[in-house]
Amino acid sequence: MNDPSAEHVLIAYATTDGHTRRICERLKQVMESLGRQVTVVLLSDASALDLRGFGRVLIGASIRYGHHQPIVAEFIKQHQALLESRPSAFFSVNIVARKPNKNTPETNPYCRKFLKSISWQPRLTAVFAGKLDYPSYGFVDRQMIRLIMLITKGPTDPKAVLEFTDWARVEAFGREFCALTA
Repeated sequence: MNDPSAEHVLIAYATTDGHTRRICERLKQVMESLGRQVTVVLLSDASALDLRGFGRVLIGASIRYGHHQPIVAEFIKQHQALLESRPSAFFSVNIVARKPNKNTPETNPYCRKFLKSISWQPRLTAVFAGKLDYPSYGFVDRQMIRLIMLITKGPTDPKAVLEFTDWARVEAFGREFCALTA
């Protein structure tokens, strides 16, 4: 490629408890192993960058109480033309994706709802199961998440720390994203 920026990837993310950042860091490792230069940044800091300097853009966002953070849709709306002008993708991180019948963009209710709510249609999408870390949550969040888990037949032990992320799927997504053509 003649344009060095075509090999520069921006991974911009929104996270609540930090697990989405871990996923972004793993994606960065995969992409760097494929010769890409990768910048990982919070979505709240991404608008301060000159986004035209990136040949690819990947947006990742976690779910809390059924919703992505508002900044995700705001960033997409503000930069939609740029996202549509180059290979770009989106991934969602949520605990519901721990279930085999809810772990794809087509079957995950939160990802489907979000993609219907925005006008940008990413060229590639993924859903990854996140991490449940009861001890790190405040009292109210811990109780609310335990109630949600009770209703959805998930783990409710308040001492439980469970990572549901399929790292092989994360790595495969990183390779697939790098293979997108302009």
